[in-house]
Amino acid sequence: MKLQHPYHRLRLTFRHQSRCFATKYSGRVVVEDKNGRSFAVEVDAPTLQTDSRGYALPRRDLICKISQIVKSPPSPSTDPFLDLSDYLDTLTLTLTPSEASEILKSLKSPTLALKFFRFCPSQIPKFRHDCFTYNRILLILSKSFNPTRPDCVREIVDEMERIGVRGNISTVNLLIGIFGDGQGGDVKELIRCLDLVKKWDLKLNCYSYKCLLQAYIRLCNSDKALEVYQEMRRRGYRLDIFAYNMLLDALARDQKVDQAHKVFEDMKKWHCEPDEYTYTILIRMTGKLGKPGESLAFFQEMLSKDISPNLIAYNTMIEALAKGRMVDKSIFVFSKMVENSCRPNEFTYSIILNVLAAEGQLGRLDEVVEISKRYMNKSIYAYLVRTLSKLGHASEAHRLFCNMWSFHDRGDRDAYLSMLESLCNAKKVTEAIDLLNKMNEKGVKADTFMYNTVFSALGKSKQISHLHDLYEKMKQDGPSPDIFTCNILISSFGRAGEVEEALKIFEELENGNCTPDIVSYNSLINCLGKNGDIDEAHMKFIEMQEKGFNPDVVTYSTLIECFGKTEKVEMARRLFDEMLAAGCYPNIVTYNILLDCLERSGRTSEAVSLYAKLKEQGLTADSITYTILERLQSGSHRTSRVRRQNPITGWVVSPLR
Repeated sequence: MKLQHPYHRLRLTFRHQSRCFATKYSGRVVVEDKNGRSFAVEVDAPTLQTDSRGYALPRRDLICKISQIVKSPPSPSTDPFLDLSDYLDTLTLTLTPSEASEILKSLKSPTLALKFFRFCPSQIPKFRHDCFTYNRILLILSKSFNPTRPDCVREIVDEMERIGVRGNISTVNLLIGIFGDGQGGDVKELIRCLDLVKKWDLKLNCYSYKCLLQAYIRLCNSDKALEVYQEMRRRGYRLDIFAYNMLLDALARDQKVDQAHKVFEDMKKWHCEPDEYTYTILIRMTGKLGKPGESLAFFQEMLSKDISPNLIAYNTMIEALAKGRMVDKSIFVFSKMVENSCRPNEFTYSIILNVLAAEGQLGRLDEVVEISKRYMNKSIYAYLVRTLSKLGHASEAHRLFCNMWSFHDRGDRDAYLSMLESLCNAKKVTEAIDLLNKMNEKGVKADTFMYNTVFSALGKSKQISHLHDLYEKMKQDGPSPDIFTCNILISSFGRAGEVEEALKIFEELENGNCTPDIVSYNSLINCLGKNGDIDEAHMKFIEMQEKGFNPDVVTYSTLIECFGKTEKVEMARRLFDEMLAAGCYPNIVTYNILLDCLERSGRTSEAVSLYAKLKEQGLTADSITYTILERLQSGSHRTSRVRRQNPITGWVVSPLR
């Protein structure tokens, strides 16, 4: 090395000595010019320090420099390993495996770490990975979620065997953990790990057995896990509480009841005290087997050992009792749960609700509410109301809702909506309207969806006066009607024969902020056609096409039925052909409508051909189809059948409605 001035040497020495982990170099001047301005220095190879076992201590300055090169390239497009090669070419020393291990440890990215691992033996002369660097890369890969991880690990193990690197027990433990976590591993891989133990002349320790046990459990192989446990017992190794619980849970899931009981007894014999999770596993196991008595015995044993059950333990116990239809004991355990300041959650109440409903004792829900009154907030009330409504118990839901109304100043929007839907489904529309009007008292503002729910119920029950009044109130006080509101109203007025009102709503829709959609047109066409104004219905059909709406199967089916009932069979057939030409495929309802129309008009051969087309399209005939076919076969047309007439249009009511 040549230095241009003597002070460079002093500065070099100071820089290296100022870094506490730097490698120290020694050298001597071999050439110097007469004026001393230029000289050459020969540097001796440093003597690397070793630890007590004789292993070379890593050079921290080298580790830091290489880590910096690999992790922080000058630009994203730069290959850091080319820079690393250039840097290593300037050194006369070879990187040691312990230093490579430290560099790997500093790399956060498993992909980058694997690249560096491959770089070392391929680009550094005389470098050879040892057991410790292999363990380091395996540890890094064990924390990776890359889907190619199992293949990378297999390649590394194959390489170790190929070049004759003997792993240690840590290597085996790492491999068991990797292949036993369910991410690409299987039982065969674990067997290979055990073969490596024999090949490398190793002995499994207690930790190895625990890793193997947990690996088999994660791979859902409780038989193998039990074999490992029995081998551990023979060798005098003991499991900790976590491993015992894992084994018990695996045996319980596979319904290996006798083995689970035996492991539980072993657990207590080996002075590993069960905890609340242990007992919860056993309670769940016996509860699923329909043995609530045994579940209760485990629960009482847990209490006798002064183990405080947590929420999961209480819920599991109540669920086991509920499965056995033991209502009294379910409520008793629930009361103890509250007494011990364990707050019930929605799942707790759902278990109680289901068993009360199954046993016809929903009247005892008041008792449950009273027991847990200190935990009863509007969210719990709302959940109970929603659940009761979904289960079809409208009266109980309404009674509980009234309690919520009395005890809480502010209401819950979901509970109010559930109660509205429940009342509407029970056809208690007067109560639904009353609730809609009183919501504001509890700080809940009735929204458009709520109004639409009530509008739909009123329309189905044809309570037109209430429908008028509520719609006027909505327009006056808010919220604003939306497209769904208008569609419901058009359909409702049409169902009740109020054609003028339906047309009025449609005009409001056209002149307002909302634009009619295909459902709006379908509802109006249905209203006009079913109430005798088939020409106006057909005009609306043409209008919707002119405005860019493509008629759907509902549109065509409605018009085909309307033309068929007014004995305009040719028009019905023409619409059907137009429907097919437009690429709108008829469904079974469409075919039934046209079949009925053809059969009533005595066009038997056309009806038979249409039925053949139905089968060609791959549709399945339903009961209505077969009824029409029976009439076709019997040849019983108009004169032999008496049909009820519609009081408004005079139409004969078809079997489709």
